[in-house]
Amino acid sequence: KFYISVQHCLNMSEDMSQNKASGIQRVISKIENNIRNGNFYEAHQMYKTLYFRFMAQKKYLELLNFLYDGASLLLEHDQQGSGVDLGLLYIDVLVKSKTPVNDEYIKKVGKLFSLINATVPERDSFLSAAVRWCDGSPLLHQSVAQTYWKEKNYVMARKHFLRSYDGSSFGTMLVELHRSSGYSSEVDLFIAQTVLQCLCLKNKKTAVITFQCYTTQHPSITKGPPYLLPLLNFIWFLLQVVDSGRLGAFTILCQEYQLSLERDPSYMHYLDRIGQIFFNVPPPPSRSSGLFGGILESLVQSLDDYNSDEESNPAPQSSAQPRRPTATTSHATNIMETDLD
Repeated sequence: KFYISVQHCLNMSEDMSQNKASGIQRVISKIENNIRNGNFYEAHQMYKTLYFRFMAQKKYLELLNFLYDGASLLLEHDQQGSGVDLGLLYIDVLVKSKTPVNDEYIKKVGKLFSLINATVPERDSFLSAAVRWCDGSPLLHQSVAQTYWKEKNYVMARKHFLRSYDGSSFGTMLVELHRSSGYSSEVDLFIAQTVLQCLCLKNKKTAVITFQCYTTQHPSITKGPPYLLPLLNFIWFLLQVVDSGRLGAFTILCQEYQLSLERDPSYMHYLDRIGQIFFNVPPPPSRSSGLFGGILESLVQSLDDYNSDEESNPAPQSSAQPRRPTATTSHATNIMETDLD
């Protein structure tokens, strides 16, 4: 009797599960029919009903699948407002369910972003929520950058490529951008600024690959190194020096290429940041001290430490003296370009 009672309960539970599954399937069928018939408002409301029901039941995996499919369908049918709403709910579930961030979900979020029309105001809200959810994943930035690039929105594409690991696409896009809208005299400026900004964001990997792709793909750049353009040589040397952490080499490099660096006042500000990040150069105490002020302060301190250790047995001094920088650099430490916001 006990066995029969337990079996009966199991059968009832199985029947209830099947009924629930069939009920959900009926709802999904109704949603699909509404979309086919152009009843998008009704479909949207039914998806939201499923959202509240499944959230209450903590059926997060099923809900994520429904919301992603629903958002994709509505966006593909150009129901932008409803589609973005479901997309935001999708991210909301990812956050509240504490679903681990992984490539699968990041790619889905990136796909939804690509389906949202560029003119939809809520697109920015969706992107902000997505970036917060994944803590600025380079993979998401890569996906978003690719979307902006396809739209020829180079400013936003550049901003997100800087935070991605897709230096190959970044370099290709910069070649396209320079050839379509840049002056021939700016061929080295385009990549120099990009590399410096990547380094300021501690994204050396992207800086290196972007530089390699840009200089090899651009038809106006002769194969190097060495390059015909001094600024390109500076960037190439800089990428080698940051790995070494040798402050002296960094200082000499900046001195030797000072004239090239003066072509864009922002370079000195970026180099200040790079000095602090990779060479432990202290921040400039005032606006007037500039990049070389901070670097020389570190060098003097290191020399003082060295000399204090060698006082008992001083080495012969050379008559050659290192050149000091002759130009002062202006610093707008509270101002950065949009790309680094």
